[in-house]
Amino acid sequence: MGGSKKRKRNEGQRGGTVYSENPPDFALLASLYPEFHPFLQFSHPHSRPTIDWTDFNATRQLTRVLLHHRHALTWWIPDGHLCPTVPNRCNYIHWLQHLLSSNIIRNTVSSDGKFRGFDIGTGASCIYPLLGASLHGWSFVGSDVTDVAIEWAERNVNSNPHISQLIEIRKVQDNASAPCVEVEESVTGDRITLCRSTDVEVAPLPLDLHSCKNRNYHGPPILVGVVRGDENFDFCMCNPPFFESLEEAGLNPKTSCGGTSREMVCPGGERAFITRIIEDSTQLTEQFRWFTSMIGKKSNLKYLTSKLWEVGVAIVKTTEFVQGRTSRWGLAWSFLTPIQKTPISLPNKKNTSFTLEGLQRQHGAINLLEAVNSYFSSHGLFCTLNTSSFTVDVAASKDDCDSILRNELHIINKSINCQPTQKTSNGSSLNLSSERLCFRISVFQQIPGTLLVKGSLQDRNCAVSGAFSVIFQKLEEALRNNFCTKSA
Repeated sequence: MGGSKKRKRNEGQRGGTVYSENPPDFALLASLYPEFHPFLQFSHPHSRPTIDWTDFNATRQLTRVLLHHRHALTWWIPDGHLCPTVPNRCNYIHWLQHLLSSNIIRNTVSSDGKFRGFDIGTGASCIYPLLGASLHGWSFVGSDVTDVAIEWAERNVNSNPHISQLIEIRKVQDNASAPCVEVEESVTGDRITLCRSTDVEVAPLPLDLHSCKNRNYHGPPILVGVVRGDENFDFCMCNPPFFESLEEAGLNPKTSCGGTSREMVCPGGERAFITRIIEDSTQLTEQFRWFTSMIGKKSNLKYLTSKLWEVGVAIVKTTEFVQGRTSRWGLAWSFLTPIQKTPISLPNKKNTSFTLEGLQRQHGAINLLEAVNSYFSSHGLFCTLNTSSFTVDVAASKDDCDSILRNELHIINKSINCQPTQKTSNGSSLNLSSERLCFRISVFQQIPGTLLVKGSLQDRNCAVSGAFSVIFQKLEEALRNNFCTKSA
């Protein structure tokens, strides 16, 4: 019951699309579109009709009639290609509209709300450009690799002459070896080579993504090498290949939305694909206001958000899309300085903690406290150690935060106990400038061999508060590696 209430609340928070309070009426659609009627199913004579969601022809026909009935769009795709669910795609468009209109990042690209977007892997359906252009008058470049996807995307654009001038379909060249992005992954299995190669040179990946088990992205260019040097966009968007293999893609027997291997599968799955988008974004920082992607696995959200802070983004925003029984997540980031203070969606907890268990007897609370102090001092952060209260107060600039997130150690001699610039109300010595991240680490003895480490954010509204949870995770990793004989 609790889960149902949470889902209902989330849906209300994301309301605003035509489907939020008015889901599709299959009986009405069948009366208006006779070709849809054969796909209706009834559990009993007076029940509301539904369709067989495992039937690709049924889901494709539903998408066609919904796009025509509610969006005045003429649309079709060939057999086997990914069939988009219209309500879910509308949710993504609606979130982008809110993000672009919120005045968080200064608008230097478009005027009068006529935003310009780049759709990564637009597919045969070309669904996002069609919806964005028809709902809001946005203009798009939609990219893809395969000839079939390009052909059908252009057909769908040309079948809607009232918006066709707003959409450009761009073929991505794929004819030489592309760079490799390695990402951490624990799932085993055979590697599937999704893409051929490209002759576009891309700078080496600067991220520290070492792992004994990894999956690689070997695909064609995504943004770098496709976006032209003189182009600027308000946003990019992407429905990435979620899966690592066709076998994984076929594990959900409850739905059938089709999908070719290129649309559904990528070595390393969505984690590798979006990591490449993150890498590309570091070279296109001024050409996009927002970089965004949909995410199919919540477990990847934390990982990718951490990578964003590592490359020095200015802001991260996230959301959850819930439609029926399907949940997806949206991730957005920008390198441009926000023009107004805004809480960063993930992560932004004010208080967080973890427990260290299995400590050896010689490792008490004071030893752990000194290790915390040493950890932050080695990164050049200002900190004050208080052995009476078993706390370390820390103040960090944005550059300091970036140092920790990139695992960089400062080769300078800073005092471990840095002196205060301003006294806080609780007596700790921190500079509470809005440009500095200020937090307290406390250590508590639980039982022999077990310590509780608590982190408290002092100012949740500071400009870099979103980095706190990721920095705390880094501290936890370091302490576990140094002190624990077994994981909590």
